[in-house]
Amino acid sequence: MSFEAWIGRETRATDRLDEGLAARWLATFDLPHPHPPIMPQGIHFALCTPDAPTAKLGEDGHPARDDSPDSFLPPFPMPRRMWASSKIAFHAPIAIGAAVERTSRVVSVSEKEGGSGRLAFVDVEHQTLANGTVAVIETQTLVYREAAAPDAPLSPPPPGEGHFSPEGWDAHRAITPDARLLFRYSALTFNTHRIHYDAPYAEQIERYRGLVVHGPLTASLLLQLAASELGENRLRTFSFRGLSPAIAGEPLHLVMRAKDESYELAAFAGDGRQVTAASATV
Repeated sequence: MSFEAWIGRETRATDRLDEGLAARWLATFDLPHPHPPIMPQGIHFALCTPDAPTAKLGEDGHPARDDSPDSFLPPFPMPRRMWASSKIAFHAPIAIGAAVERTSRVVSVSEKEGGSGRLAFVDVEHQTLANGTVAVIETQTLVYREAAAPDAPLSPPPPGEGHFSPEGWDAHRAITPDARLLFRYSALTFNTHRIHYDAPYAEQIERYRGLVVHGPLTASLLLQLAASELGENRLRTFSFRGLSPAIAGEPLHLVMRAKDESYELAAFAGDGRQVTAASATV
């Protein structure tokens, strides 16, 4: 089956960044209320979130996909979905109280054979407006993978003998994301993917070693590291790419350094395994 017909499909959503959502976001990350009331970069992840009815969720918790004209994403036969990467351009900050509109469009679809079997990729462009002004444009890459074998090794491997050293980085923050943080982030983003809250499913079906930290949660933490170093809402662009799963309850090291006219950011596990690669410009 060809999935080219999905290229160009669009969906639109509206929202409001009200005081309640702002307070819940700030509380989740232990951040103070901003003055003036301009929210930190990354808040767009919690705006215009998918609102599929519970009855229309798939086994993994994501909205089910089919070949109908109403299905925004293609019904690839590969069941495992991952947020692979994002390229984000920040055009304007988003204030508390702003009316928000997001248009999402499928810009590309492709399939290929990988070392672990068939893979499918979808690039989706999200354009977010706040009070009628373009605030954020993000191109998100989703990847779909074949089902894991019941006896497949758990991913990632158990922590090794290595040790992460922040030497060579300009800024470093260590955090241990636990199930409470994952739960709150899932609630903020209305994300029902079971790998983030259902440990038996994550381990037995998708063969992860534990609950998986959301890719955009790690990205949000890196954006906060950049804000602590450079000031709020200073980034013009931010790109991130997942390299390896981060597991809840295990240390995560967030780092940043200047590189030419940009900034390099990353997240590492305690044994030095790199979890996320990122870059930013101001």
